[in-house]
Amino acid sequence: METLIDERQYIKLEQPPVVVLEKLNIQRRINKFLEETNGRLPEGGILVGNAETGKAVRRRILKKFAVPFNFIVYYMYLVIHRFFPKINKLSAKIYSFFNGHKYRILSKAEILGRVCSCGFSIVEYEEKDGLLNFVARKTGKPNFNRRSSYWPIFTMERVGKFGKPIRVYKLRTMHPYSEYLQQLLMQRNGLDKGGKFKEDFRVTSWGKIARKYWIDELPMVINLFKGDLKLIGVRPLSFHYYNLYSKELQMLRLMTKPGLIPPFYADMPETLAEIMDSEKKYLQEYYKKPLATDIKYFCKSIYNIVVKKARSK
Repeated sequence: METLIDERQYIKLEQPPVVVLEKLNIQRRINKFLEETNGRLPEGGILVGNAETGKAVRRRILKKFAVPFNFIVYYMYLVIHRFFPKINKLSAKIYSFFNGHKYRILSKAEILGRVCSCGFSIVEYEEKDGLLNFVARKTGKPNFNRRSSYWPIFTMERVGKFGKPIRVYKLRTMHPYSEYLQQLLMQRNGLDKGGKFKEDFRVTSWGKIARKYWIDELPMVINLFKGDLKLIGVRPLSFHYYNLYSKELQMLRLMTKPGLIPPFYADMPETLAEIMDSEKKYLQEYYKKPLATDIKYFCKSIYNIVVKKARSK
């Protein structure tokens, strides 16, 4: 089997065994490289590495060339090393043939997310001198999504009725591989008002605008027509978020489909505890009077959105 690991890339230590010297950006197949590294490490082994973030690449290129040529060079670099390899399999093969999949542009979230998806947990990270340095511990086997998408519209796995996984359609507001960083953000930053993570670096600049006006949730109408969701109901949660809920609320949630418009917009809770109380109240009322409850919550939500200018984050 072809190996992507060069023994010269490592400094072998007594405890732990591996330090990666070369930037992840120049690895030909990053996930495969990390997967093989995972296989060489014992459980609990430490991986130390670094990568240049997309923001650092932008600063470096804009500083190197004079205006306006620096912007021309940067956007050409962005098209060649970021967008072109992601068009389809043919473009990826062409890019690999001429470039070997090196010098790719990676966001901070994608760098850390790829590491986590390959069976590691981030112990620490810092940005210094244009590089994102990280220390990671092996905690399991690789579990990355082999169908990872970079396209604007993509699907995310969520908890559906009876606990069945469903894939909801979303407009991308986060960098790729962001889904693997939920535990890291929970541990480091905690939750902000509204139940979202504080200082969530996974969200793009465009994503903040799209979330504020629900643009990112428009593709979920597809799930409504497919029958995965109903119009009014609790928000479809990731399995990580679902496990933060109380056992009682988890069981209540499993008895019905998630909804496109959540009770959040009717009650406007600010903390995770308040969100759970809001959902519990809605579900208890819904199981007694389904139609009347959904009509009431629909009217309250529309009033808050239109009149009180209620917005998501």
